[in-house]
Amino acid sequence: MALANLEEKLKLVPARPGVYLMMDAAGRVVYVGKAASLRNRVRQYFQDSGHLDNVRIRHLMGRITDFEVIACENEVEALLLETNLIKRHRPAYNVRMADDKAFPYVKITNEPYPKILMTRRVVRDGARYFGPYPYHEPKLVRRTIRTIRKLFKLRSCNIEITRDLPRPCLDYYIGQCTAPCVSWGATAEAYAEQVRQAGLFLGGKQESLLDELRREMEQAAAAMEFERAAQLRDQIQAMDAIYEKQRIASVGLEDRDVAAVAQAGNLACVQMFFIRQGKMQGQEHFILEGASGVGTGEILREFLKQYYEGTPGVPPEVVIQEQIEDADLIAAWLGERRGGKVEILVPQRGDRKRLVEMAAENAALYLQHERARRAGLEGAAIKELQEILGLENPPFRIEAYDISNFQQGESVGSMVVFEGGRPLKRDYRRFKMKWTEGPNDYAMLQEMLQRRFASGREEQERLDRDEPVRIKWSVLPDLILIDGGRGQLNAALEVLFEYNHMIPAVGLAKQEELVVTVANPEPIALPRDSHSLQLLQRIRDEAHRFANAYHRKLRERRIVFSVLDEVRGIGEKRKRDLIRRFGSVRAIRQAPVEHIADVVGPKMAQIVVDYLREHPDVRYKDEVVR
Repeated sequence: MALANLEEKLKLVPARPGVYLMMDAAGRVVYVGKAASLRNRVRQYFQDSGHLDNVRIRHLMGRITDFEVIACENEVEALLLETNLIKRHRPAYNVRMADDKAFPYVKITNEPYPKILMTRRVVRDGARYFGPYPYHEPKLVRRTIRTIRKLFKLRSCNIEITRDLPRPCLDYYIGQCTAPCVSWGATAEAYAEQVRQAGLFLGGKQESLLDELRREMEQAAAAMEFERAAQLRDQIQAMDAIYEKQRIASVGLEDRDVAAVAQAGNLACVQMFFIRQGKMQGQEHFILEGASGVGTGEILREFLKQYYEGTPGVPPEVVIQEQIEDADLIAAWLGERRGGKVEILVPQRGDRKRLVEMAAENAALYLQHERARRAGLEGAAIKELQEILGLENPPFRIEAYDISNFQQGESVGSMVVFEGGRPLKRDYRRFKMKWTEGPNDYAMLQEMLQRRFASGREEQERLDRDEPVRIKWSVLPDLILIDGGRGQLNAALEVLFEYNHMIPAVGLAKQEELVVTVANPEPIALPRDSHSLQLLQRIRDEAHRFANAYHRKLRERRIVFSVLDEVRGIGEKRKRDLIRRFGSVRAIRQAPVEHIADVVGPKMAQIVVDYLREHPDVRYKDEVVR
């Protein structure tokens, strides 16, 4: 926009609260800000030279060619609009969350007979939401729901309750529901009491609920309602066991959120502790971008606005590590969301200060991990590999497969995983061939891949059904590396086609170290000093080492036990007794016959000694059996 036109536009900016959007020559929104007076704030950018002492603002002004303003009724409305616009446009010069996490919540629905379920979507539907729970741990939410159903017997089915079903489902018979669906089940009043108690428990008011249940148990016992008293006793004991597992986070019974930030370059990490009734209910970290040249206070300010804009639960106290601009305004906005007073505190000493320091330490540790992960993702080897193979995305997660198949003995395979150029050993997997016969590398490779992707599909189906599953197979790689040439690669591609996985795959031939791809009929010869070749070699060698280690373990195990298995009269019990006494077959070979007799008797000891003498272990040629 021409300077004259810009000056004319500045004259029309109203002196009202609102939001302004700064745009570059391409019309992209590069910055969103809020102002109590739009006229004063926007003119400041273009007219106040002192304002440009901030290097970040000076860079920003070098890109701005136009702006827009949106007037609001008050500053709270402007605050909310600013947050929504930052999420929508993700401007380069705003501090913003790196991802829009959909946190899991426990939801108690708003209906005559409420049900309990997990959701990642919070809407104003009259339901009660409890959370948020850690983003990467939906299993924690499902475990919480199972606990609530066990303690308070809330339903989780989707049927409409009309109380005219002929019989209840299995949940009633295993003690997970009070069957409000049948005429003789829980009444509306009784079920409403179950819901009320579950809400108290989820809301962190376990102590008051326990006191209430203890009084009810005593009343039932006094009225000689012993069955009811026993049910309450069991419920109290179960709640006590859960309650004791919660770690004390602070003195007193306050509800508060604690936030602290660590910063490095353009990235920042905010660590949140969620404390309810003085107990640590959970924690979560958040990565923010656009933090270069931004102070801790501004990072916290932007984070609080963006985080609480999408969170239904607001505690009466938010503890942060540094003063922020508009603290009173944000507290007033949070108070509106909560329906009660909210304080934003910066502690100087005591328990709150300790919590802030702990959160800051956690933030720094996670930020260090995140920077290392991103450095690996953007490192020379991965970037070079992406360009050479023509991949749409950097191959952050690479799975490599190898076969260890000797002429005699076990046939095994290995899967190793590298993320960001580093081994992820917890995801390594070993395969012992089940249905492939003979030394057929192609068939064994296909068996291994089929079992890997079949397990992944099964696990994903269970996750889709919201079953509690430990994640082992459902995370798919960005690239598959096969130890071998064109034949092995084609065998792997058949399995990928069978399971409808569009995962890039390459082979690395051992002798010439040529990279075999699908797109190129001729292998690719990478320079020996190439970062990408060295990465592929390192991953391939690790798969080979892991396969050989497993093969050697199985072979040695067979050598140890097969010798004793073949001794006439030695069964499982005697074999275990001998190994427990001497530790190994080698030690048995070296033991005097009378010592062996102490375990299996003189006659069987002589049989063992004679057999071992006739069948020496080739690994220890010089060994003498006594």
